[in-house]
Amino acid sequence: MTGIELTDALKGFHRSFPTGVTIVSTSVDGSPFGLAVNAFCSVSLDPPMVMVCVKATSSTYDKLFSGDRLGVSILAHDQGQVVGVFSKPGIDKFAQVKWSAGETGAPLIDGASAQLEFRVTSRILAGTHAIFVGEVTHAGFSGTPPLIYVGEASSTGDS
Repeated sequence: MTGIELTDALKGFHRSFPTGVTIVSTSVDGSPFGLAVNAFCSVSLDPPMVMVCVKATSSTYDKLFSGDRLGVSILAHDQGQVVGVFSKPGIDKFAQVKWSAGETGAPLIDGASAQLEFRVTSRILAGTHAIFVGEVTHAGFSGTPPLIYVGEASSTGDS
Protein backbone atom coordinates (compact mmCIF):
# COMPACT_ATOMS: atom_id res chain seq x y z
CA MET A 1 0.00 0.00 0.00
CA THR A 2 1.16 3.51 -0.74
CA GLY A 3 1.05 6.16 1.95
CA ILE A 4 -2.08 7.72 0.44
CA GLU A 5 -3.82 4.35 0.14
CA LEU A 6 -3.03 3.52 3.75
CA THR A 7 -4.26 6.93 4.93
CA ASP A 8 -7.54 6.49 3.04
CA ALA A 9 -7.93 2.94 4.37
CA LEU A 10 -7.29 4.11 7.95
CA LYS A 11 -9.85 6.90 7.63
CA GLY A 12 -12.42 4.37 6.43
CA PHE A 13 -11.48 2.01 9.24
CA HIS A 14 -11.90 4.71 11.90
CA ARG A 15 -15.22 5.87 10.43
CA SER A 16 -16.50 2.30 10.81
CA PHE A 17 -16.02 2.34 14.58
CA PRO A 18 -18.98 3.88 16.46
CA THR A 19 -17.89 6.29 19.14
CA GLY A 20 -19.37 8.78 21.55
CA VAL A 21 -19.07 12.51 20.97
CA THR A 22 -17.48 14.60 23.71
CA ILE A 23 -16.67 18.20 24.37
CA VAL A 24 -13.28 18.52 26.07
CA SER A 25 -12.91 21.81 27.90
CA THR A 26 -10.81 23.93 30.20
CA SER A 27 -10.88 27.38 31.75
CA VAL A 28 -8.01 29.83 31.34
CA ASP A 29 -8.09 33.05 33.36
CA GLY A 30 -11.83 32.54 33.89
CA SER A 31 -12.63 32.07 30.19
CA PRO A 32 -13.96 28.72 28.91
CA PHE A 33 -12.38 26.93 25.93
CA GLY A 34 -13.27 23.60 24.34
CA LEU A 35 -13.56 21.45 21.25
CA ALA A 36 -15.39 18.37 19.98
CA VAL A 37 -13.40 15.16 20.50
CA ASN A 38 -14.27 11.52 19.82
CA ALA A 39 -10.88 10.09 20.88
CA PHE A 40 -11.75 9.61 24.55
CA CYS A 41 -11.62 6.48 26.71
CA SER A 42 -11.29 5.09 30.17
CA VAL A 43 -7.79 4.05 31.21
CA SER A 44 -8.30 2.69 34.71
CA LEU A 45 -10.91 2.43 37.47
CA ASP A 46 -8.34 2.14 40.26
CA PRO A 47 -7.08 4.79 40.25
CA PRO A 48 -9.85 6.39 38.15
CA MET A 49 -8.12 7.60 34.98
CA VAL A 50 -9.16 8.68 31.48
CA MET A 51 -7.46 9.91 28.33
CA VAL A 52 -8.29 12.20 25.41
CA CYS A 53 -6.39 12.83 22.19
CA VAL A 54 -6.29 16.33 20.69
CA LYS A 55 -4.83 17.38 17.35
CA ALA A 56 -1.92 19.80 17.81
CA THR A 57 -3.26 22.15 15.11
CA SER A 58 -6.55 22.70 16.95
CA SER A 59 -7.13 26.34 17.94
CA THR A 60 -7.91 25.07 21.49
CA TYR A 61 -4.79 22.89 21.79
CA ASP A 62 -2.58 25.48 23.53
CA LYS A 63 -5.30 26.23 26.09
CA LEU A 64 -5.73 22.53 26.91
CA PHE A 65 -1.99 21.93 26.97
CA SER A 66 -1.36 24.73 29.46
CA GLY A 67 -4.14 23.67 31.83
CA ASP A 68 -4.06 21.01 34.50
CA ARG A 69 -7.83 20.54 34.91
CA LEU A 70 -9.98 19.38 32.00
CA GLY A 71 -13.67 18.64 31.66
CA VAL A 72 -15.33 16.05 29.43
CA SER A 73 -19.01 16.20 28.52
CA ILE A 74 -20.42 13.20 26.64
CA LEU A 75 -23.11 14.78 24.52
CA ALA A 76 -26.70 13.54 24.73
CA HIS A 77 -28.48 12.11 21.68
CA ASP A 78 -30.33 15.41 21.12
CA GLN A 79 -27.23 17.67 21.25
CA GLY A 80 -26.09 17.35 17.63
CA GLN A 81 -26.16 21.15 17.23
CA VAL A 82 -23.53 21.45 19.98
CA VAL A 83 -21.08 19.47 17.82
CA GLY A 84 -21.51 22.03 15.05
CA VAL A 85 -20.70 24.88 17.43
CA PHE A 86 -17.60 23.17 18.83
CA SER A 87 -16.32 22.15 15.40
CA LYS A 88 -15.87 25.77 14.32
CA PRO A 89 -12.57 27.51 15.08
CA GLY A 90 -12.35 31.17 16.01
CA ILE A 91 -15.75 31.70 17.65
CA ASP A 92 -16.87 32.07 21.27
CA LYS A 93 -18.31 28.56 21.48
CA PHE A 94 -19.51 28.79 25.06
CA ALA A 95 -21.59 31.90 24.27
CA GLN A 96 -23.74 29.68 22.02
CA VAL A 97 -24.48 26.79 24.41
CA LYS A 98 -25.70 26.33 27.96
CA TRP A 99 -22.91 25.26 30.30
CA SER A 100 -21.89 25.33 33.94
CA ALA A 101 -18.57 25.31 35.74
CA GLY A 102 -17.79 21.95 37.33
CA GLU A 103 -16.40 21.48 40.81
CA THR A 104 -12.84 22.21 39.63
CA GLY A 105 -13.97 25.08 37.40
CA ALA A 106 -13.82 23.15 34.12
CA PRO A 107 -16.71 24.14 31.83
CA LEU A 108 -19.27 21.33 31.35
CA ILE A 109 -22.10 21.22 28.82
CA ASP A 110 -25.58 21.36 30.40
CA GLY A 111 -27.88 18.50 29.42
CA ALA A 112 -25.00 16.16 28.55
CA SER A 113 -25.41 12.42 28.90
CA ALA A 114 -22.42 12.34 31.27
CA GLN A 115 -19.74 14.68 32.60
CA LEU A 116 -16.43 14.36 34.36
CA GLU A 117 -13.45 16.43 35.38
CA PHE A 118 -9.89 15.23 35.56
CA ARG A 119 -6.49 16.44 36.66
CA VAL A 120 -3.93 16.02 33.90
CA THR A 121 -1.07 13.76 35.02
CA SER A 122 0.61 13.14 31.63
CA ARG A 123 0.83 14.79 28.24
CA ILE A 124 2.23 12.49 25.58
CA LEU A 125 3.07 13.74 22.11
CA ALA A 126 2.01 11.17 19.53
CA GLY A 127 2.32 12.07 15.87
CA THR A 128 -0.08 14.90 15.04
CA HIS A 129 -1.81 14.69 18.44
CA ALA A 130 -1.22 14.97 22.17
CA ILE A 131 -2.65 12.39 24.53
CA PHE A 132 -3.86 13.89 27.80
CA VAL A 133 -4.04 11.32 30.60
CA GLY A 134 -5.45 12.21 33.96
CA GLU A 135 -7.02 11.21 37.23
CA VAL A 136 -10.79 11.70 37.49
CA THR A 137 -11.81 14.01 40.32
CA HIS A 138 -15.57 14.24 39.69
CA ALA A 139 -18.03 12.33 37.52
CA GLY A 140 -21.75 12.08 36.93
CA PHE A 141 -24.28 10.85 34.40
CA SER A 142 -27.90 11.61 33.56
CA GLY A 143 -29.02 8.33 32.02
CA THR A 144 -29.89 10.16 28.77
CA PRO A 145 -28.74 8.18 25.71
CA PRO A 146 -25.48 9.52 24.25
CA LEU A 147 -24.85 10.96 20.81
CA ILE A 148 -23.07 8.35 18.68
CA TYR A 149 -20.81 9.08 15.71
CA VAL A 150 -20.24 6.55 12.95
CA GLY A 151 -19.09 7.33 9.40
CA GLU A 152 -20.28 10.72 8.26
CA ALA A 153 -23.51 10.73 10.28
CA SER A 154 -24.53 10.81 13.92
CA SER A 155 -27.37 8.90 15.48
CA THR A 156 -28.92 8.34 18.88
CA GLY A 157 -27.78 5.70 21.28
CA ASP A 158 -31.18 4.01 20.85
CA SER A 159 -30.21 1.88 17.85
